[in-house]
Amino acid sequence: MADGARYVVFDVETPNSSNNRMSAIGIAVVEDGKLVKELSTLVNPETYFHPFNVQLTGITPAMAEEAPTFSELWPVLEPIFDSGLLVAHNAPFDMGVLAKCLRAYCVDWRDTAPYACTVRMGRRCYPKLPNHRLSTLCKYLSIPLEYHQAGSDSRACAQLLVNYIDRGLDVREFQREFDFRQMCTSPVGGARQKGRRLHL
Repeated sequence: MADGARYVVFDVETPNSSNNRMSAIGIAVVEDGKLVKELSTLVNPETYFHPFNVQLTGITPAMAEEAPTFSELWPVLEPIFDSGLLVAHNAPFDMGVLAKCLRAYCVDWRDTAPYACTVRMGRRCYPKLPNHRLSTLCKYLSIPLEYHQAGSDSRACAQLLVNYIDRGLDVREFQREFDFRQMCTSPVGGARQKGRRLHL
């Protein structure tokens, strides 16, 4: 059963192990239990690509060269990110990359933002699986996935979220607050008082 909330499910790929720039981003918006909007694009990270990341994602420097930079994309991303609860698979990673990009491009967004992680939700819903990687959960639930393709990953993550909600999971139990100043999850009840809460 849909819970009536709006969720902004996103996934990022990075060009190297510093994980401080994006080479791609995918977004899938879930509202009233349905996928209502998708966005996927390469991002010019304006930095070097490590061969491991190129092999992992299939994104080469030449492919990203003509793509928009993070700062050029931000006017499109900001209203979407402002419109619902941020959700990702292994969300602290994606939230951390977002935080580092905001800092690298001197983008002033907000001090904190609420988010939820579909890995933690998956552990609750499917505790007997050997692990809760995106690929494992998608295989178990027969969700199509092109792993490490941002658009596919965000769509699959959104489908996981819908599955969890349909099973009766209360996403609010898994909500955390990410502190963009400290670039980490805030202690429970800490920055929540200072950050701007989203009304879901």
